[in-house]
Amino acid sequence: MSARRPWATSLFAQVVLLVIATLAATQLAAFIIILRLPPPELEIYTLADVAQAIRLDSATTHEGNRLTTRMSDKAPASDTQGFRRRAFRNELARTLSVAESDIVISQPITRILILHSSTARRVAIEDQPILYGPFSLGVRQRNGRWLVVQPGGGIGIDAWQQRLLLVFAVTALVLAPLAWWFARLLAAPIAALAAGAERLGRDPRAPPLEPRGSAEVIAAVNAFNEMQERLRRHVEYRTTLVGAIAHDLRTPLTRLRFRIEAVPEGLREKLAGDIDEMEAMVSATMEFARESAKPRVHGKLEIASLVETVMDEAEETGADAAASNAERLVVDGDPMGLKRVLENLVNNALKFGGRARARALTRDGMAIVEVDDDGPGIPPEQMERAFEPFHRLETSRSRDTGGLGLGLAVARAIARAHGGDVTLANRPEGGLRATLTLPLSVS
Repeated sequence: MSARRPWATSLFAQVVLLVIATLAATQLAAFIIILRLPPPELEIYTLADVAQAIRLDSATTHEGNRLTTRMSDKAPASDTQGFRRRAFRNELARTLSVAESDIVISQPITRILILHSSTARRVAIEDQPILYGPFSLGVRQRNGRWLVVQPGGGIGIDAWQQRLLLVFAVTALVLAPLAWWFARLLAAPIAALAAGAERLGRDPRAPPLEPRGSAEVIAAVNAFNEMQERLRRHVEYRTTLVGAIAHDLRTPLTRLRFRIEAVPEGLREKLAGDIDEMEAMVSATMEFARESAKPRVHGKLEIASLVETVMDEAEETGADAAASNAERLVVDGDPMGLKRVLENLVNNALKFGGRARARALTRDGMAIVEVDDDGPGIPPEQMERAFEPFHRLETSRSRDTGGLGLGLAVARAIARAHGGDVTLANRPEGGLRATLTLPLSVS
């Protein structure tokens, strides 16, 4: 197991660090903005503004603030009365020619603006009382209802709300790159582990993964590498064992061939046929074991060209084989292994269907090669059994008609080693379709 790197921390610690960094960045951005920007100014409403709103049902002040009115059955809740409030109420009552008791104000009043006021603005309003928003002022009507004057009525936002939105926007801009970088840092080792698992399905001899990332991910990668090594040794052991058994079977078969000389002529021919078939199966098994033990040289290849090559070679032997116009499909794989897959599928089509027609196309991001024949097809319940080693759908004992039953098994094994598969299906118009599926090359 690889030594743990000093910089590797647990995934829990990294997530906690991300949360703390996010909170710290948010607080820092808000602190800087609050210190750098001036405080929001108060919304100032003069006596003339309020009087105009009452007469016209709405008004816009010289500072751009808006006053609106509405009718209500209840008066606004009145705050504690003060000298300045009474002064504003008395002055407004004289302006509107109403009784002082018919006016209720729910906010304090002042005669000067004390926060960030320019001289021009102060001179313009210092001779009349003012209110600063938000406030609510009610004037009793003759019918007993109240006309309520309030700031607002627009769809805009005030200065303080703008400042909060600015804090949120700046914080988001500051944290977005940090969050993206941190997410990539966390996801990259997991993505590499997933890619390694997918690569293991195609090639057990793939190189081990480099342990990197958080402590949990490093532990998972180390366990994955150990599992891959055990699988590789297991596959090699089974392949070697099968090859050794097949090799050792040749010795008793040779002795049987000498001993049948003393058997009567009629029985001798039958026994000789069985021995020949067993020797052919042993030879095929040994060849399969040798091929499986060879290291595969993977590279990019154009599968449609390989299909045309296999069909041309079959046609040169006098077989009825042809490839239709195909798309240009690039896959990653072993050229010799994939050629053997195609040859097995084409040979089966010619042997059991009389002719072979092949085409290459793309479907759902995969390279597809379809090989059709005009044979009788296969019963649905026998589709998967056709891929079992030494299982022959043809019931005769003749190797010339039935074969050894290894072709489809070898084809599927090679296809799955490339991350693909081989499947069979009966065509609606008659005949069988063998389909080879392979992942397209990433680049």
